[in-house]
Amino acid sequence: MSAVTDTVRVAPAANPVSQSIRDSMVVAKRNLIRMSRIPEMIIYGLIQPIMFVVLFTYVFGGSMQIGNSTSAADYKNFLMAGIFAQTVTFATASSGAGIADDMHKGLIDRFRSLPMARGAVLTGRTLADSVQTALTLVVLAVVALLVGWRVGSDGSTNAAKVLAAFGLLLLLGYAFTWIGALIGMSVRTPEAATSSGLIWLFPVTFISNAFVDTSHMTPWLRHIAEWNPFSATVQASRVLFANPGQSTSDAWPMQHPVWASLIYSILILVVFRTLAVRKYRSATA
Repeated sequence: MSAVTDTVRVAPAANPVSQSIRDSMVVAKRNLIRMSRIPEMIIYGLIQPIMFVVLFTYVFGGSMQIGNSTSAADYKNFLMAGIFAQTVTFATASSGAGIADDMHKGLIDRFRSLPMARGAVLTGRTLADSVQTALTLVVLAVVALLVGWRVGSDGSTNAAKVLAAFGLLLLLGYAFTWIGALIGMSVRTPEAATSSGLIWLFPVTFISNAFVDTSHMTPWLRHIAEWNPFSATVQASRVLFANPGQSTSDAWPMQHPVWASLIYSILILVVFRTLAVRKYRSATA
């Protein structure tokens, strides 16, 4: 008996951080494989932002005043940062609907019964959605270039700044997917998740500097728009892209948009990830 006991070794406990990362990657892989087997999810996700680019560019271009200019080319360059930001945030609705669908089918309960990190299911899902969002941004950037969008040609930007702008956009999108995750865990059906996800997204994206110059808004609405986290990322992107329409407001987020974008995105990510994981622990299908 003692010989047998001597040969038994208790396996060391897994490092919680490494286990969480490993489990999250497994779930992310599962979701990416699922997306690849349903290509219409990606195709339809691309159609909407492309329609926005074409419609806003050719319908509103030339009728919008950016600063003192009504040039269609200026509005085209002004617009794209807003379209990019809108695209990454609208992915929130599909993320929430996907999680609500998993809840409705009982998949979340099956995951919860497995010996895996508690936040891995939601982290894996949000990471997979971020990969899809990044793919959408790449396609959208190509479409934008085709319709005439250009980054600053005056030497005030470079490849590193352009990549930093896309990094801020993806960070904002990833932070917002955690809002979608919380919504998806809180409703009963995917349809409800989609509807509730879009209801708050429209005011967030349109009461901002994404599509119009905030200097033309009434004072109370302009203050809301300038302190909107969405506006900070749009402004940061315009600065890094060296596109026209950079706000001259005295509001701190407009004066320090890159820092404001980082702070807002990280704060949203920390708060809503904590709430979503807590909801996940107690949720039932």
